Amino acid sequence: MHLVPRLGSGIPLVARTHEMRRLRAAFARAERGEAGAVLLSGDAGVGKTRLLTALGEHVEACGGLVLTGRCIDVREGGLPYLPFAEALAPLGSASDPAVAAAVRARPALGRLLPQGQGFEEPRAAEHPPMTSHDRETMVRPRPEQDLGQLQLFDAVLGVLTEVAESRPVVLLLEDLHWADASTRNLLSFLLSRLRAQRLLVVGSYREEDVHRRHPLRGLLSELVRLATVERVDLHPFGAADARKFVAALADQPMPADVVADIVDRSQGNPFFAEELLATKTECNDLPAGLAEVLLSRLERLSPDARRVVRVLSVANEPVMHAALADVSGLGELELDEALREAVQHHVLVVLSDGSYTFRHALLQEAVYGDLLPGERSRTHAAYAARIKARPQGRGHDAKLAYHSMQSSDLVTALPAFLRAMDEAEKLGAPGSALGHVEQALSIWDAVAPADRPEGFDELRLLHEASYFAGTSGEPERAAAFARSATQALTPETSSDRAAKTWRRLAEALLALEGTLDEATAAIDRAWDLVKDTEPSGTRAWVLASRAGFLRLIDQPEAALESARTAVSDAQAVGAANAEASALVTLGTLADSAGHPAEARDWLRKAQRKAREAGGPNTEIRATYFLALSHDDEGEFAEALEHVTSGVARAEETGLSWSSFGIELRARQLMLRYLIGDWPDESASRAGRGVSSAVAARILGIWSLFVVARGRFDEAAKLVSGLRQHWTADMQIPLSIGDAGIQAAYWRGEHAEAVRRAEDLVGWLERIEPGLLAGIRVATLGVSAAAALAADARVHGDQTAVGAAVAAGERLLAHGRMCSVVGQPRSGTLGPEGRAWLARLEAAASCLSGRGDAAKWAAAAEAFGYGAVYEQAICRWHEAEALLAADASAATALEAAHAVAVRLGAIPLRDAVRDLAHRARVELDGVEPAAPARTVADPLTDRERDVLERVALGRTNRQVGEELYISEKTVSVHLSRVMAKLGASRRAEAVAIAYDRGLLTAPTA
Repeated sequence: MHLVPRLGSGIPLVARTHEMRRLRAAFARAERGEAGAVLLSGDAGVGKTRLLTALGEHVEACGGLVLTGRCIDVREGGLPYLPFAEALAPLGSASDPAVAAAVRARPALGRLLPQGQGFEEPRAAEHPPMTSHDRETMVRPRPEQDLGQLQLFDAVLGVLTEVAESRPVVLLLEDLHWADASTRNLLSFLLSRLRAQRLLVVGSYREEDVHRRHPLRGLLSELVRLATVERVDLHPFGAADARKFVAALADQPMPADVVADIVDRSQGNPFFAEELLATKTECNDLPAGLAEVLLSRLERLSPDARRVVRVLSVANEPVMHAALADVSGLGELELDEALREAVQHHVLVVLSDGSYTFRHALLQEAVYGDLLPGERSRTHAAYAARIKARPQGRGHDAKLAYHSMQSSDLVTALPAFLRAMDEAEKLGAPGSALGHVEQALSIWDAVAPADRPEGFDELRLLHEASYFAGTSGEPERAAAFARSATQALTPETSSDRAAKTWRRLAEALLALEGTLDEATAAIDRAWDLVKDTEPSGTRAWVLASRAGFLRLIDQPEAALESARTAVSDAQAVGAANAEASALVTLGTLADSAGHPAEARDWLRKAQRKAREAGGPNTEIRATYFLALSHDDEGEFAEALEHVTSGVARAEETGLSWSSFGIELRARQLMLRYLIGDWPDESASRAGRGVSSAVAARILGIWSLFVVARGRFDEAAKLVSGLRQHWTADMQIPLSIGDAGIQAAYWRGEHAEAVRRAEDLVGWLERIEPGLLAGIRVATLGVSAAAALAADARVHGDQTAVGAAVAAGERLLAHGRMCSVVGQPRSGTLGPEGRAWLARLEAAASCLSGRGDAAKWAAAAEAFGYGAVYEQAICRWHEAEALLAADASAATALEAAHAVAVRLGAIPLRDAVRDLAHRARVELDGVEPAAPARTVADPLTDRERDVLERVALGRTNRQVGEELYISEKTVSVHLSRVMAKLGASRRAEAVAIAYDRGLLTAPTA
């Protein structure tokens, strides 16, 4: 039984290990004769039943008896003793004679069980589970004064005690918040008399339903004072565990923003999360069933309390007492009582600043969704009127815009949205600014021209929307808004505004894959509009952007001229930010020309000027290329330092998910992978609201960590789920495809790894032939082909050997071609490219059989610039080659093992340990893995290794290849084995070894 079990639904009991451990510990004490009780509290849907079901499975697996009873919500009087009657019902029909006798010996139990049950001879058939109809038609006891209550209580305690003598008993009582007075009395009696029985009682209840005046609250306070009773509070999941829970529920990887929305809306409640996911509502209305469950909580409130709750739902945020008084229209005393009631019933909570809010956000959604249209509009209007009458402060315009919009006061809403947009931009919140400008665009045509704010038109709104979409991680929408802006141009539009519009489209398209031609055409349109004009800020910006595009399409001389002209124009008109942008291009041009020192001077100057000019986008762009300059030279420490500072600056300015904010974050993650500074899962999460393609960019790199850590099931989901985003960004197929090849390789699926490598090579060649990244892909494919050929050799399949070698040679040729025709950013192949080329040649040496140890050593040295994981893999292969040549491999194995252990690279670690074991090399901190011997075992470790492989049908040659010894040495070992065992043939030696227990665990 796992500590975190999977229930029948297949849904894991995520993050409940602590609570489960406490319940199991309580059961373990009961097994020892230390009776006890656990009171399990938690909100509805938090997972109490799931946890108790898991406990029941554990108890039954341990040979215990589980008796389960549930209270039901019956308003008028309830059903006395219902959970005990349901729990004890199986005892009355038990086939165990001792249990049946224990029941018959206590006639008082007849008043709990269905009529006649337990007082007749046991029937052969097992009693079926109790149905809801059984509960409703169960014979009810007479009034308590006629029941002989003490006799009944003693009978329940007695039968549980007697049954527990033969095996431990766990009594599960669910939903005690609905328990009637008789049930509460019996529970109190039972728990107060727990002593040395092998009995555990677990009762669950909803914390939010047990308000201050609830009859169960007093009993709970008494019970927790008993030494045998402990309380376990089941809280909602934290954010990290909630994400794991949603991921476990989903059939495939989900967009980060969808997961984040479900996590936020459910607030860690598993049932709510399941409902939201099952209906895939995302940000739409609540599922009807869930809304009904939530709204049922309000039925017990008074009319005034329900009114206050409805008013609060419209606010969509915490509200102070004074605001509720103004909007609700209730008097002070009535409002106080209504709020007190709502708080006591756990519908509302009071925050530290004295404001009121819903205990759960989904309850607010349910209440708001239940409002009538007129009621909703009037309440929004009341809030808007109150906001307009109050002094302005932070968020004032956003609130005014929201309530005015919802109450159809569009004349007030439109300017408020635009003021809120400006405020959001100043606060570094481009996502919020985008939301405000989109709302403004949605109502623009509905507002009469005379009522529209001055200085704005639809063209400006589209331009702003494109900019904010681009800086908040939605490049596709940024391009869509920019295209709409160009379509809104008219002959009356000034050339200056038109040039800005076309430049915005060019910049937006640059963030998308496959749109370079369209983007270049757009910047050319912008340049045509201003090239014959006097220097201006717009002309300087167009020149700066144009310089960047000319560099991308491999026109360095034209790019240099355009950048220098941009600097001149910008200095003439004081456009410092445009000047900084041009300086960035001058830096990248110097890098491409092979002058890194000059490049870094330009880039640092661009950084300073952009910061002084208040241009954070340009500043982080300069930081990215400065980091890339060091990255190209294999100076990872310096590159990571610049990338980290760039990420921090992007976060500080709200540009984390802008075009270069994304590039910085992606490069930071990749650098951490290379240098062996592997982060936790938090590094894989994209921001709220970013596009699925942007999230895929980060998840693609994260998949490399997942594979390297051996989490292959998770990797498989990522690789398959992200395939749809291959066309969005070239880096996505490179990382995801890489992860897919490596995952197949580590799992021993070498044919699949070769297929994936050839598939990725073919895809890349169709998109952009001769990419330098093809060297890495080809290398992984060649290694897989070499392993596939080795597998075929072991089985003597020469046809398969030839096919594998041919595939490897095709991939080898492709990798060599990429190293020649690929275009390094700095003009020459850098340390990373040279290292992968060395590894490609080393992997190719393995195609014909034993690898070349010298080539693997050279590849390992080539990765010495800082790529520690790749270096460790080369050391592992170097050790294989050394052992095949009958040379010492201890140093290489120890180096690879140390890195694998430090990083938690499980597949590499296990491969190194397996190789070390077969070669009889002891690794630091690893116990020798030799099989245990019996007293009469005559075989040495090496003889046993040989015999185990013979038992698997290996030939002497194959055994020698696997153990790195000669075929002749294998024959010598076999001769000794047969002599020791008295066998005349190989097969006879294997049979004798099995008979004597010497081969109980053969290895493949």
